[in-house]
Amino acid sequence: MREMRLLGRCLLLWLAVLSTGAQALQVLDDRGVAVLFPAPPQRVVSLLPSVTESVCELGACERLVAVDNYSNWPAQIARLPHIGGVDDANIERIIGLKPDLVLLASSSRALQRLEALGVKVFALDMKTLEDVHRTLLKLGQVLGVPGAQALWGRVQASIDAAAHTLGPQARGTRVYFEVSSGPYAASEISHIGELMTRMGLVNIVPGSLGSVPKLNPEFVVRADPQVIMIADNNARALRDRPGWQRITAIREGRVCALDAQRSDVVTRPGPRLGEAARAMAQCLRVPLRGGAP
Repeated sequence: MREMRLLGRCLLLWLAVLSTGAQALQVLDDRGVAVLFPAPPQRVVSLLPSVTESVCELGACERLVAVDNYSNWPAQIARLPHIGGVDDANIERIIGLKPDLVLLASSSRALQRLEALGVKVFALDMKTLEDVHRTLLKLGQVLGVPGAQALWGRVQASIDAAAHTLGPQARGTRVYFEVSSGPYAASEISHIGELMTRMGLVNIVPGSLGSVPKLNPEFVVRADPQVIMIADNNARALRDRPGWQRITAIREGRVCALDAQRSDVVTRPGPRLGEAARAMAQCLRVPLRGGAP
């Protein structure tokens, strides 16, 4: 009888091991590194705003124990520790939080340091619409939550809906989107450029220059965009740039200054792409009056 009980316990233990193994998952991150997940992580640090938003949209916001300094949506993450960014993540604070996963960009300075300290990391790079799609699917796998493909379907539908709000007269409009002073601009191959294409707009910055290239200001003058989209804190200085008074968008007052909230939405390649498309469509639908800032 004692041997039978012992055999039964061994069998139960073996079944538990098999069950644990069945739940294990190996997923390639954007470095091409295979990361093993014996079980879905429950204590997650996100060091990218787009990834933070994606985790929350997938219904796993409660698993976040810290985020980067720039993550500010949804509102519930305001209570979390904000622990730096791509170049200045606070390694000691991250270690102290005992995360079972850190989500970050492959270019993050923290990546190798965290790995060397035995912290599991998963690199994600989001620059294009397909990058967003892939990231949502991978996060769904890693976190063990359903609905990633359905979420992407809703994002796609919302982009299409925004495009349909534009009349035929908007098609072919030449647009310049300045991401930050420099000037650094969104090109055709950035997620912003891809949204423009979906909406029938023409991006004056070719993809051959890179995703978000730094431009010679004279390039923009020669390209002569009909509409400029820019963060409102940079819009006021446009007229002071040499030669920019000749640009059609500035002469006709078609400079769309985005406040901080809308600028965050548009410049982040994440699950709010539909909202980004709506903000860009609004810039095209509403005639801007009173001249450029």
